[in-house]
Amino acid sequence: MRAEQIKENHKKYNLQSWAVQGKLNPQVIEKAKGIYIWDSEGTKYADMSSQLVNMNLGHGNKEIGDAIKEQVDKFCYMSPAYAVESRSILAEKVVSIMPDNIGKVFFTNAGADANENAIKIARMYTGRNKIFSRYRSYHGSSFGAANLTGEPRRYAVEPGIPGFVKFFGPYVYREKIQFASEEEAGEFYVAKLREQIIYEGPDSVAAIVMETVTGSNGVIIPPKNYLPGVRKICDEFGIMMICDEVMAGFGRTGKMFAFENWDVKPDIVSFAKGVTCGYVQLGGVAVSKEIAAYFDDHTLSCGLTYSAHPLACAAGVACVNYYYDNNVLDNVNKVGTKLGEILETLKETHACVGDVRYIGLFSAIELVKDKETREPLVPYGKDPEGIMPKIIGALKEKQFLTYSHENMILIAPPLIITEEQLVEEMVKVEEVLTMVDQEI
Repeated sequence: MRAEQIKENHKKYNLQSWAVQGKLNPQVIEKAKGIYIWDSEGTKYADMSSQLVNMNLGHGNKEIGDAIKEQVDKFCYMSPAYAVESRSILAEKVVSIMPDNIGKVFFTNAGADANENAIKIARMYTGRNKIFSRYRSYHGSSFGAANLTGEPRRYAVEPGIPGFVKFFGPYVYREKIQFASEEEAGEFYVAKLREQIIYEGPDSVAAIVMETVTGSNGVIIPPKNYLPGVRKICDEFGIMMICDEVMAGFGRTGKMFAFENWDVKPDIVSFAKGVTCGYVQLGGVAVSKEIAAYFDDHTLSCGLTYSAHPLACAAGVACVNYYYDNNVLDNVNKVGTKLGEILETLKETHACVGDVRYIGLFSAIELVKDKETREPLVPYGKDPEGIMPKIIGALKEKQFLTYSHENMILIAPPLIITEEQLVEEMVKVEEVLTMVDQEI
């Protein structure tokens, strides 16, 4: 098909997510390799958001492609009730790279249904019904996952499911209180959470669900004592600690899983994205040994036709092997250090940059109208003038692809990016921020 026909068919027959359909002008992509993609006109772009923060190992990885092809030659599908080599190997690998309290894994299709099944498992295991999750969070758009979500993309499912309770997590940059230290901030937020749990009735709370590092809502990194404090609350009241590692997991933060940065062990971990890096869709729920043992004589009331799909598991095995065989975490920490230095310079030199947050190759630039008042460049949930799309469009004109959320630009390139590639691309960000400075 010609490029124009591909575009017209897309607009005519596809419903595209998070978009007003009549305003779509989709780009036609011809090929992709490494951190780059090429459109139908031959223009090369740097993929600086790893698509949807899932292409951790970049495009066109031969090892992953070959693993999928090898599985295709054996068979493409087998019911979850059968033992299959690729799903057996991947399950063992996932459990082995998790903390030593993790016992088994239930594979899903993606991140949303990983979170759906995580909360089902927590409810079945504890016999409790309430689920705590944070505002400024995104856990998926299916019905249960959207009820977990704490930002405007949940509105379409409201009124929601009974038993879902929201709380505010740490967002120190936007907090009115001036904390004396990071530790004081962490203690404050943990104390407020504990108070809310007491008023909800601890014996009714099955789980606390958190993105270990808040993702699309601004790469909000918790104070260093926050997650250990939440772990202590969960231990006190018998509540399951669920870490959503869908976006932050599999090397994104410089550790295989983000919670390792704070030395905590969740009871349940949901994951997706980086386990197969988008080559075939896959998610999963890793559970503690105690939870796994519970289902030795209780029915696990979870099931999906494509759970542990053989092609996806083959891709997953190849991805996990690649992370370790090619020292990807070392690269994340090395290049991530350079990214942090560049971001701090942008914060110092640009009037429009209120804050920068980064861990590994996971970062956000928060844009403001005024550094002193910290007034956001666009109001929460509103951008009537389309300011942020214009900024993202200006980056795209410089062949730098990413996305924004509220007043924040996300920068989360593939974990294989080199320092030289990063420096080359971040010059484009500096140029666009100079334009924004002039506008404000």
